[in-house]
Amino acid sequence: MMLEGTRVLSFTHYLQGPSASQILGDLGADVVKVERPGGAWERGWAGARAFLNEESVFFLSAGRNQRNIVVDLRHEDGRAVLRKLACEVDAVVENYRPGVLDKYGLGYEDLRRDNPRLVYCSLTGFGSTGPRRDDPGQDLLVQAVSGLASITGRAGPPPTPVGTSVVDQHGAVLGALGILAALLKARRTGEGTHVRGNLLDSALDLQIESLAYHLNGERLHPRSAAGVATTFHPAPYGVFAVSDGHLCLSLVSSKQLAEVFDDPAFTGYDQNDPADREALTRLIADRLAAGTSAQWSARFAAHGVWSTAVADYRAVGGGPPPGAPPRQKTQGPRPRGGRGAGGGAPPPPPPPQRVHHQLRPPRCGTGTRGGAPPDLRR
Repeated sequence: MMLEGTRVLSFTHYLQGPSASQILGDLGADVVKVERPGGAWERGWAGARAFLNEESVFFLSAGRNQRNIVVDLRHEDGRAVLRKLACEVDAVVENYRPGVLDKYGLGYEDLRRDNPRLVYCSLTGFGSTGPRRDDPGQDLLVQAVSGLASITGRAGPPPTPVGTSVVDQHGAVLGALGILAALLKARRTGEGTHVRGNLLDSALDLQIESLAYHLNGERLHPRSAAGVATTFHPAPYGVFAVSDGHLCLSLVSSKQLAEVFDDPAFTGYDQNDPADREALTRLIADRLAAGTSAQWSARFAAHGVWSTAVADYRAVGGGPPPGAPPRQKTQGPRPRGGRGAGGGAPPPPPPPQRVHHQLRPPRCGTGTRGGAPPDLRR
């Protein structure tokens, strides 16, 4: 495994922090999660009240490939155990509010004195400084304050949040990326790093394209009443109803539209003009409503138009979405005589490294081996 031999101590809860730790564990790091007496908060909560064999599915979703230890941070004996562990690890991940672990003598400056190579990652809601540093950082709130909700959805209804915790998960990926970069630096220089990430920056990063247009003086379109999915793409660009579901259309030229619908009138629309965007989108919606997803998918594919049927979770878990065109067969092995040593076929590429499910999410306290600290020397 790519991070085998890397040791991580995780002071994380909710989703951003645990997911970042899980990414490191999936890559082979030995991650030990510190839990409060009674277990981490996420053990007792689950969206949709989803519990499997009395275990929170929310906890299970970001708890694999980690061991755990139960410690009461309010007691000095517990803090002493954690400071000792911090001397033996390569990285610490935490997503408490700014200053909480400093209060317990477990902040970056405290731990780096005994472990100068330590990579310490702090993941917060709004950053470690500034007027909102102590505000609760939660995915929905950050979607609202970052502008993400304001550009999502149709005109008329209120701004629309994304339907899953996209900011939390993106923040976790960026945090793990920062840790990996800091580990490389530590191995090269012997110096640790305090890596900082926050949900607000993660939400802004998700909007890199639309924000770049806005900050460079371009006028973005208002949210579309007809259903254009973004404030900057040319129409049509969105989801359309068909007779048996919904179909998504991506980038497509007016010339292609004229060919698909056998109607040269489509070339008369300016796909970027605000009024034409709406009119063109409504016209296409009327045309698509009469056919099935499979019929339109085949027709669009024949004209090189990027489209796909819209899948729900049942379809995602069970194969291609309804109406998707059949997969093209991949090319077989090259015959002898092609390029390669000795005129034969080139050697096959090495198989991809897969993430192995080595450890299921642990029961509370099972990683402490009867109360003793976990052994991090392996």
